[in-house]
Amino acid sequence: MWDLLLDPQTYPRVFTGIGACSRLDIPGAQPVFEFRIGTPGAGIRVLRVRVVTGRWYESCELHVPEIGSFAALRLTGEGDRSRIAVTFFTPGRVHRHVAGLSNSAVQEWAVKGLRRIADIVRGVPTSVVANGEASPVRRSFGVMRQVTASGVVRTNAQVAVKQLLSLNKWGFNLAGGYAAGAAYSPHRPAVIDERGARTFAEMDERTTALAGAMAAVGLGAGDAVGLLSRNHAGMIETMVASGKLGVDVALLNAGLAARTIEQIVQRHRLSALFVDGDLEELVQYLHADLPRFTTDLLPPFPDRYTVDDLIDMGEKDFRIPAHPGRLIVLTSGTSGVPKGARRPHPKGFATIAALLSRIPLEMESAMLIPAPLFHTWGLAGLQLSTALRSTVILPERFDAEDCLHLVAEYGITTMIVVPTMVNRILDLPPAVRARYDTSSLRHVISCGAPLAGATVLRFMDAYGDILYNVYGSTEVSWATIATPADLRFAPTTAGRPPLGTRVAVLGPDHKPVPVGATGHIFVGNHMLFDGYVNAAPPDEAHGMLDTGDIGYFDVNERLFIAGRDDEMIISGGENVFPRPVEEALAHLPQVSEVAVVGVPDPEFGQRLAAFVVKHEGSGLDPDMVRTYIRHRLSRFSVPRDVTFLPALPRGETGKILKWLLAGGHNGEFPPGMGGLGISGSA
Repeated sequence: MWDLLLDPQTYPRVFTGIGACSRLDIPGAQPVFEFRIGTPGAGIRVLRVRVVTGRWYESCELHVPEIGSFAALRLTGEGDRSRIAVTFFTPGRVHRHVAGLSNSAVQEWAVKGLRRIADIVRGVPTSVVANGEASPVRRSFGVMRQVTASGVVRTNAQVAVKQLLSLNKWGFNLAGGYAAGAAYSPHRPAVIDERGARTFAEMDERTTALAGAMAAVGLGAGDAVGLLSRNHAGMIETMVASGKLGVDVALLNAGLAARTIEQIVQRHRLSALFVDGDLEELVQYLHADLPRFTTDLLPPFPDRYTVDDLIDMGEKDFRIPAHPGRLIVLTSGTSGVPKGARRPHPKGFATIAALLSRIPLEMESAMLIPAPLFHTWGLAGLQLSTALRSTVILPERFDAEDCLHLVAEYGITTMIVVPTMVNRILDLPPAVRARYDTSSLRHVISCGAPLAGATVLRFMDAYGDILYNVYGSTEVSWATIATPADLRFAPTTAGRPPLGTRVAVLGPDHKPVPVGATGHIFVGNHMLFDGYVNAAPPDEAHGMLDTGDIGYFDVNERLFIAGRDDEMIISGGENVFPRPVEEALAHLPQVSEVAVVGVPDPEFGQRLAAFVVKHEGSGLDPDMVRTYIRHRLSRFSVPRDVTFLPALPRGETGKILKWLLAGGHNGEFPPGMGGLGISGSA
């Protein structure tokens, strides 16, 4: 009990009303922590708390000098029986909500928190949060309420019948989504790219013609094709037409090496390739007998058919398959060669209802998707857009200023991004950001990697409380969603499970750990993937899949991610995760980006190495970085190696490729990633 009480960062996990706690860098003073106190409804107050510890087994005091309040803790007892006495002085000054509480209410609050700490010590299995997942009746009612209230399903009987007939024909997938959109609003723009616009009716008609042409050239149900493309309408049409024909599509990452693409083509036994003209060099050495088609307007060879050529053939007769084609999404490959994950088709309206239960998306609005469509999150945004009958604006490549320009030009309501895009927008000079009217934005939804707490608050301070953070993976789809209110209260949270989702934090025995305790994160919902291609599936327990992440639930049922299971290192016998170090360094005003990895150490077994991108002209050296971390975290968290880089290595989806950093920590970096300076051991 006392070990947990002496660490103020335990308090947000077990006491309601405490959203976050982080240690401040104040050298030569008693430890000072910054607490976020309150609730999203009552308001958030930030307080600095000084921690004064007596003899470790006897006393601890938490002082808030600016308001003259403190709490004193005394521990007495023998053996396994302990008594904790807590004294509060002027607790009503801490927050206006507390001022209205009676002494007995404050006592009850303290006792409940202390009991949760006791639960951690005893190992009480409480870390399971389910949102309607175990109740089919509640889930079905929730789905119907969400889709009718939002307008996904119209109450007009004639229109609803047209929608449902289209979905019944093609399924609850991209093909069904565009067909249903064509039935309801045929002339509404569905996709706008750098070449022009396509209406819902045009998308439905063109993809039917493309499916017929694909059948005419010998493709059919059971085949698989590769799609190597950037974001544009031709890429979407290829996915939709393949689905209508029953052909699986392997979405190839445009940032992969040619050799990796060759391995994927062989592993998946692809029958044809659809490739952008400027990406042809990545497949030029593949077997000449493998048919190739160009997805954009510029074929690299005169005799190469483009998607438009196939559509112009006018072939619309083909056998509708018993099962629509599936999309195979590659995992990020941050630890090596990516695996192919078979994505399931959405089962009814439950998928859109799950996301609407946490994000109040609007019907028939403008959606900007700069996130790559070959990435799970970019693809999910596209699938959402068809259910919402949104007009999707697709830039082929991400550019931070161009995104703001598109927001202003099209009155964008929703933007689908990955975290690096949030950082790039914030890195723009204030004068550049001020040029563009972004007042139309209602939802900026980030997924794919953790967002630093400092980045979350900077973005919302600049653009308003419109940021949503989705935690999920290719394998489990979504797990939790953090709303702006969640992020104001606890900026590093991954949020709560949406409708129809169960999340549990399990120990090595696959039993739930206590709330506040750290364990493996498992997720269950109706969109768990159908397995890898030629790879063993992740661990499974109680109908849930292991995400490969370590984390914990707080008392408010919010999930927090400590880090990847394979990123944890053991340094001098202590378990250490890189993410708290990354979070701490992200608060430094000189730091633009940071990544921390584990590397071998002859003395401690492993140690942390930090890779930092500085803002131009800022002064920061390795000793400053180490001193800063030493004052905020444990001594085992201090990175002994600090390397300054002009940029961090990232994949096409924006994820940091930490395996490259771990391999280059001695200065042996790939071309174009050379260090600006590297420290020796501290």
